[in-house]
Amino acid sequence: AEEENLPAAPRRHVPCGLTCHPDKEHILYPLGYTVVIQELDSKKQTFLHGHTNNVSCVVVSRNGLYIASGQVTFMGFKADIILWDFQRRELLARLSLHKGKIEGLAFSANSLYLLSLGGQDDGSVVVWHVDKREAVCGSPASACSAGNATIVVCSSRRDEMFVTAGNGTIRVWELDLANRKIHPTECQTGHLRRVIMCVKVADDDNYFYVGTSSGDVLKLNTDKKLMTDYGPQKEKFSLVSSSSVTLVFSLSSSLLVPESRATSRRTITKKIQVQGAVTSLTQRCEGHQFFVGTKECQIYQVNYTAFTEELIAACHTEAVHDIVFPSGTSDLFVTCSKNDIRVWYTPENRELLRIVVPNMICHAIDVTRDGKSIISAWNDGNIRAFLPQSGQPMYVINHAHSLGVTAVATTSDCKRIISGGGEGQVRVWEIHERIHKLGEILKEHVSAVSCIKIKKDDRECVTASLDGTCIIWDIVRFIRKQIILANTFFKCVCYHPEEYQIITSGTNKKIGYWEVFDGSMIRELEGSASGSINGMDITSDGAYFVTGGDDHLVKLWDYNEGAVTHVGVGHSGNISRLKICPGNKYIVSVSADGAILVWKYPDSH
Repeated sequence: AEEENLPAAPRRHVPCGLTCHPDKEHILYPLGYTVVIQELDSKKQTFLHGHTNNVSCVVVSRNGLYIASGQVTFMGFKADIILWDFQRRELLARLSLHKGKIEGLAFSANSLYLLSLGGQDDGSVVVWHVDKREAVCGSPASACSAGNATIVVCSSRRDEMFVTAGNGTIRVWELDLANRKIHPTECQTGHLRRVIMCVKVADDDNYFYVGTSSGDVLKLNTDKKLMTDYGPQKEKFSLVSSSSVTLVFSLSSSLLVPESRATSRRTITKKIQVQGAVTSLTQRCEGHQFFVGTKECQIYQVNYTAFTEELIAACHTEAVHDIVFPSGTSDLFVTCSKNDIRVWYTPENRELLRIVVPNMICHAIDVTRDGKSIISAWNDGNIRAFLPQSGQPMYVINHAHSLGVTAVATTSDCKRIISGGGEGQVRVWEIHERIHKLGEILKEHVSAVSCIKIKKDDRECVTASLDGTCIIWDIVRFIRKQIILANTFFKCVCYHPEEYQIITSGTNKKIGYWEVFDGSMIRELEGSASGSINGMDITSDGAYFVTGGDDHLVKLWDYNEGAVTHVGVGHSGNISRLKICPGNKYIVSVSADGAILVWKYPDSH
C-alpha cells in the first residue's frame, strides 16, 4: 500500500519541531518515528523512515541539501542521528555516539559541520563533518556546576562558532579544527539565573538572544560573552501551558522577538491568538510569512503584513481510538480520541468539524446509515449522538454502561443502537425521534466488549470481547446463537459480506475464519510476527481485507488465499483501527500516537 497525505501536525512534545525549508516551498516536522516533508502549495507529503524510536529533533541545512534528525532510545543505548539527502529523500548516513536521546541538532553556517547535543543521560556536544560523515570532536556540553544544556545553535556566519544553552548555562564555543578540539566560554549574565528555552543568533553574529522559562529575553554580545540587555522588566510572557496563548512579535531583520507592554522602548505592535502553547516558530521568505506549531498539534500560517493566521494542519493530540466512513461516501470520515470527535474531508485531508467533550475519552463511533447522526461511546458510561453537519448534541443516553461504553454500532434502519460496555454487557437501545429507551440487556461476556458488527438485515450481530469469546446474537429474540472461544483477547471481528463467515483477531496475533452457522473454525492464519492485531476491515465484495496492530504495519490480505498482498509501513504507534472506504479508493488507519494515515488502495493485486 502507498502512503498518501495524512492530516497530522508535529508531535507536541518536540520543541521547535516545525521548520521551513530554505526553498520556501516545504515544511518539515517529526511524527513519531517518521520525518514528514510537506509541500506548502499542494500539501503533498513525503515520509522519511529510518528511526527506530520517536524523533526528538529535526533541522535543515542552510543550503537546503541536507536534513538531520535525531531520536530517543532506551537508557544506555546509542541514539541515532540520521543525515538525509533532501532532493532524493534518501538516508545518507547514520551517526551514532550519543546515548539515550538527541536533544538538539544544528548545521553550521555553510553546512560544513553538524552539531549534535546529547540528552540528560549523555550530556555531550559533538561536531560532525558533513561530507566525511564522521565525528570531528566532542566535549561535555556544560560545566559540572551548571545544569543540562538543551539547545545548540550555530553562528550565522562562521562555521567554527556555535552556542549551547540550557538550565543555568550559556556557552559560546570555538572549533579548533587543526587540533580537533572545541573550546567553550561561559557567558556572564550577572545575577540573573535562567532556564533557557530558545536561542537566536543575529544575522551579523554580533549578538544573540535567548528566551527563558520565566518569560524574559536576554541579549548577549557574541565576542565579549556578556549580557547587554534583557526584558521585559515587569510584564513577562509566561511559558505556562494553557489552552490558548497570545503571541506577540516584532520583526527585526529575520528575528522574531517578544515585545513588552511595560516599557516605552518595547510596545506590542501586533498580536494573534492560536490554540495551544506555542512550540515552534519558523520563517518563510524574508519575514513576510511564518509558521507556528502548537502543543495542540496544530500548524498556523501567519501573514506578517496583515498579521492574520490561517490554520493549515491539525490532528488529534491523543491516541485515536476509532474511524468510520459514512455509508456510501469516501469523501468523509470520522475519528475519535480523548476530548473530541473530528470529521475530515478526504480529498483535501482537511478537518471539517470538531466536536469537543472536555475531559472525556471517546472509545468508539458510528454514523447512522441515513447520515443524520454520529453515535459515540464514552468512558463516562454515556452514549452521545451529534448532528454531523453542525456537531450540535442530539441526545445523550446517560449511564448506558457502568464501566464505560467501549463499543457501539447502529442498525441499518437507524432505529436501534447496539452498545458494549467495560463490564461485558451488550445492550440494545430503541431510538425514536424524541425518545430513546433500553430494549434488552445481553449478559454473557465477562470482560469489556471490544467490537460489534451487525448483519445487513438487522436480525443478528456479533460481539468480540476481551474475555476470549465472540458471540453471535439473535437481536430479534435476544438469545445467543453461537459462541466462539479462543485463547486470546478478541480485539476485532468482521462479517464476510455474504455473511456466512466471520473473521476475528486479537492478542494472539492470529486471524481466525469461522462459520456463522455452527461457530466452527475454518482456517487460522499467522496475522502478525509481533504484537496484537487491533483492527480489521473487509472490502464490499469480500475479496480482500486489511489488518493493523501493534507491529505498526497495515496489511492487505487476499481473503480466499489467506496471503498478504501489500504491506504499508508508516505508523510509529500501535494501530488501533482501520477502514476501507466505500468504493475501495482509500484505506485509513489510526494509531495510538495520534496519527491518521490515508493510504491509496492498490489499483491491482
